[in-house]
Amino acid sequence: FILLLTPLAQARSHNKPSLSAWPSHVVPQGQSVELRCDFYSESYIFMLHKEHGDPNHQVHERMFQRRLVLGPVTTAYEGTYRCYGFKSQYPNELTAHSNPLKIIISGIYRKPFLLVLQAAQVKLGEKMTLQCHSEIMFDTFTLMSHSMDSYELPTESHFGVSHANFSIGPVTHEHAGNYTCYGFFHHTPHEWSESSDPVDIKITGLYKKPSLSALIGSVAMSGEITTLSCTSDQQFEMFHLFREGVPQGHGLPAVQSHKGSFKADFLLDPVIKKGTYRCYGSFRNSSHVWSSPSDPLYIPVT
Repeated sequence: FILLLTPLAQARSHNKPSLSAWPSHVVPQGQSVELRCDFYSESYIFMLHKEHGDPNHQVHERMFQRRLVLGPVTTAYEGTYRCYGFKSQYPNELTAHSNPLKIIISGIYRKPFLLVLQAAQVKLGEKMTLQCHSEIMFDTFTLMSHSMDSYELPTESHFGVSHANFSIGPVTHEHAGNYTCYGFFHHTPHEWSESSDPVDIKITGLYKKPSLSALIGSVAMSGEITTLSCTSDQQFEMFHLFREGVPQGHGLPAVQSHKGSFKADFLLDPVIKKGTYRCYGSFRNSSHVWSSPSDPLYIPVT
């Protein structure tokens, strides 16, 4: 026998619509967000359904094609949404609803603080701990990264400060990138604080180490300019120099030497401080994934 599918049955034989938010489902209060409802066919018209909370006049029973901009958002926009579609010639035959999408409104409370409880350069395979804390006694902290899923922990309180320690690892290259955290309360789970300042995590050890040398010798005279050269046979595109005890290093693009190796020459400040230096290599398309560190180079100052 021949099985004839109605348009509704045909729609349900494919994947249901997919609802997403751009640039993020966490939307700062007063800004806008674009919702995208994607389906296998371009000819569908979509509608948005808010599952919980008060209906919103901007989205309730409003038809759109694939994209709908919400905003400037307030707390009235927070909640769980789904989209569904139909063809104009079959308005009563609806697709299945998409999976739920939570819209979070941030900026309701002032930002917490995010710290790395060790160096921001984490060796491949090791663990790292990030601490989110605030003087506001939040119930929960959420840690977010562009490259990984979010993490959520109940807070602990100590001396009038709420905090949570996020232990992550053993780390892979996917754990590299920027991390931020937010705080919120159980009774309003879709209303978050401002984002903390970002923490930049580099994962090291994916490539062999470069070598580091001082071009004017191992001892620097006070007031002189010292040049440190980071060199590798691997075709790195960037080199990064760090001094122990200094939280931020700096990077330079690699250049190919006449011997075929790749290097970058770092000029140290004339007011030279003694210290132990290391360098790393990386590539532009994975700027948070670095090589193993060079052997340490100690520069004394006379």
